[in-house]
Amino acid sequence: WLAVLVQACAAAAATGQGPPLERTILHSIFAGRERLHYAISWSGGIRIGDLVLDVVPADSGDGYAIRARVTDYGLFRFFYPVDDTFTTLVRGPLGLPYRYEVVQKEGRGKVTRRLTLYDQQQLVVRYRKNDRPWKIFHIAGPAYNEYSSFYATRALPLASGREDIVPAFVDGKRHEVVVSVLGREEKKTMFGTLPTIKVLPRMHFKGLYDKEGDTVFWLTDDVCRVPVEIRSRILVGSLVAELVDYSNERCDPRLPPRQYVAAPADHRRPAAVPD
Repeated sequence: WLAVLVQACAAAAATGQGPPLERTILHSIFAGRERLHYAISWSGGIRIGDLVLDVVPADSGDGYAIRARVTDYGLFRFFYPVDDTFTTLVRGPLGLPYRYEVVQKEGRGKVTRRLTLYDQQQLVVRYRKNDRPWKIFHIAGPAYNEYSSFYATRALPLASGREDIVPAFVDGKRHEVVVSVLGREEKKTMFGTLPTIKVLPRMHFKGLYDKEGDTVFWLTDDVCRVPVEIRSRILVGSLVAELVDYSNERCDPRLPPRQYVAAPADHRRPAAVPD
């Protein structure tokens, strides 16, 4: 259930019906082979786990892999050990998912496997849990999953006071999530005090993990758009993910914007996951 902090950010990128993504930002994330490492705590106090997110070229050469691993921390592992992995394969100009595999190892010896296959052209999603029969879903348009939408959301225009409606396939349905920019504020981060964008995705689903209330996250207000903190309310208290380690070959929030090694912006073309 620790991954609720990322899944709660399931706000998809724009399709043809929405605003264009910022090509420079999308390029910085995917071409830079980004790694994000978060320390997860309950109500900002007791550390209970870690979340690591990696973007790497897919082993097949077809697009990119977004790999997430959620693990327990400290004494928490003695009460409820957790070692969950989530692998999303994305491709195409908007980085839409075509395969999503989940392996959840929670508790003592329990393993749950889930596989989701997306046909973004025929608008069909196939889902299977463990060895159960496949479930087939027909959707009204292209959609992201929890993880691919988290990355694509970072490349939205995110202007102050702006709201974007974006699609995400979760819980067997295609949801239209409203992503709101709550404002800009200075925030202490692992990089020092930086200007950030405060973002709120409004969701009406729970995903793989129960949650209650809103989720808010802060992105560095630059071409990196690094998520430095995520807060999500749960039944009792809240979960907080703070960024403690970051690497990206093409981006460093500590450098002035002119020193970023990123693709030039071209707003005449649709955003594309780099080849």
